Amino acid sequence: MRILFTGGGTGGHFYPIISIAEELNKLAKDKRLVDMELFFLSPTPYNEGMLYEAGIKYKKNSAGKIRKYFSIKNFFDIFKTGWGTLTSLWQVYQLYPDVVFGKGGYASFPALLAARLLRIPVVIHESDTVPGKVNLWAGKFAQRIAVSYKEAAKFFPESKVAYTGQPVRKEISQPITEGSREILKLEDNIPVVLILGGSTGAQRINEAVIGALKGLLEKYAVIHQTGRNNFEEVKATADAILFDSTHKDRYKPYDYLNPLAMRMAAGVAKVVISRAGSAIYEIASWGVPSIIIPINERVSHDQRSNAFAYARAGACEVVEEDNLTPNILASEIERLVNDKEISQKMSEAAKSFYKPDAARLVAEEILKIALEHEVEK
Repeated sequence: MRILFTGGGTGGHFYPIISIAEELNKLAKDKRLVDMELFFLSPTPYNEGMLYEAGIKYKKNSAGKIRKYFSIKNFFDIFKTGWGTLTSLWQVYQLYPDVVFGKGGYASFPALLAARLLRIPVVIHESDTVPGKVNLWAGKFAQRIAVSYKEAAKFFPESKVAYTGQPVRKEISQPITEGSREILKLEDNIPVVLILGGSTGAQRINEAVIGALKGLLEKYAVIHQTGRNNFEEVKATADAILFDSTHKDRYKPYDYLNPLAMRMAAGVAKVVISRAGSAIYEIASWGVPSIIIPINERVSHDQRSNAFAYARAGACEVVEEDNLTPNILASEIERLVNDKEISQKMSEAAKSFYKPDAARLVAEEILKIALEHEVEK
């Protein structure tokens, strides 16, 4: 039995695939399916170590990207997509998997088209409230469609859709409280603010944090994931601003938080500040109140609709990027940290929003379809 994963080159696509693969491995062990093989077809492996740990073999293809704005790259990417489709057709034919699972994004298009042409069953998962173009197209022929948000279900055939929530890796979803302050070198009894800029960083959030930093450290410890691209600049600016501050040791900047550090930070955080991508479901799994700052709507409609869907559940406050200032950020942090009633309601709403069995549900459906296809071959 062979299962092929495909998806865009972002953590929002990659990490759910890893969590589903982990569940498939557990199911295979429970059902004694010794012949199951997992593959990942994408232009980049994203994280080869995680693929190896999950027992996934990487296969490289190419895929062009259609941007929403004018770019000469759109022209050249047409040819890249064409070549990627031809090579993917050959690769998928050689593997001939029992199911192709698509996580969305431009990088999943060649493999999904190959599956369509070869009549291989397709399962897709949509992470956003408003589906992307590839998943909207694939939803027309996919056998099953899983969605993270109820709002996305209306875009697909009702008989095919299942509201599963977003698969979250177990190594991320379980916060660590015991010993976390000591390891992260945080003072006792000081509220902690966790700021997540994603792996590449969020410039506008970083700027607002730096602008409010000196005042924030009077009351809070701040764990700040700046993103690898921004770390040196943010750290240098923070060092200059905090030169004469008696509380500069309360600021903990990181270019990247590995899973263990993330769980420890989540275990002590009173409030989390984040973009509105897949991190929303990680925050929900922790049950921590949050301030969600979606990417500007001119760049991404998905994040704004995701943020407000989470806010309607009562789990967060939304601050639009155009309204984000150091003073507003500091004021919202103050309100969520000090108003215990609001904080408690948000925490409970976040826990209700999170679907802990998402990866398992998707894996069970993939396995069911794969077994049926294996019998038919």
